[in-house]
Amino acid sequence: MTDEDETSGPRADRGPDDMHDGLLAHLREQLAQNAQLPPERTLSERLDVSRHTLRKALKVLRASGELDPAKSGRRAASEKASSSARLVQSTNPIEVMEMRMMIEPALARLAALRASPDEIARILQTAQSPAGQSPSQADQEFHRAVAAGSRNSLASELHILLHRVQNDARLRFTDSDTDSRTTEERVRIRDTEHRNIAEAIAARDPDRAEAAMYDHLDRTQRKLTGRLGQRPNDAA
Repeated sequence: MTDEDETSGPRADRGPDDMHDGLLAHLREQLAQNAQLPPERTLSERLDVSRHTLRKALKVLRASGELDPAKSGRRAASEKASSSARLVQSTNPIEVMEMRMMIEPALARLAALRASPDEIARILQTAQSPAGQSPSQADQEFHRAVAAGSRNSLASELHILLHRVQNDARLRFTDSDTDSRTTEERVRIRDTEHRNIAEAIAARDPDRAEAAMYDHLDRTQRKLTGRLGQRPNDAA
């Protein structure tokens, strides 16, 4: 950690609330760069915070759907990996999109009804892709924020599982999933659609939020089926 990091990190002469917010921001930056965080002991030493403080911040990220649930040992992690692998082998991108279209409009509707002010602020923030962040990561952060705002833990877990399956290399064979071929124009259009969803949620308009999410995913599905040479209602 550089001297600059030392002065801008979680312990940079801040009060408890500021330190907590700074720690969350730092963890989110790390998640944006890597799908997984280092072990708690490593993070605690690197960020110069207690394990107790770190666990409180990690709990916030898990509750918001930004971080996968804590693993309970190697066996649980192995079972989760095996489950995802089995799903990847038995499904395809069309089926994943069909499930997303069934689940995510409902999550947007619930978020408009239930999301807290902090959750709405997070949804609005992630609706705009940050500079320097990969397009796929920015997209995932927005959809996770909406899922977290739904306040339905089971639906959020299903959403995380869908994205985990979708991100498997064996399903990522269209240019819509490839960061290197995602143009600035595509990101601009997607961000506009994300903002429409976020603004409907912030306005507490469940009908508009649900419709905006459906339209967004429908356009994504039509692009995908077009590249695969299938119609949306073709048997997968």
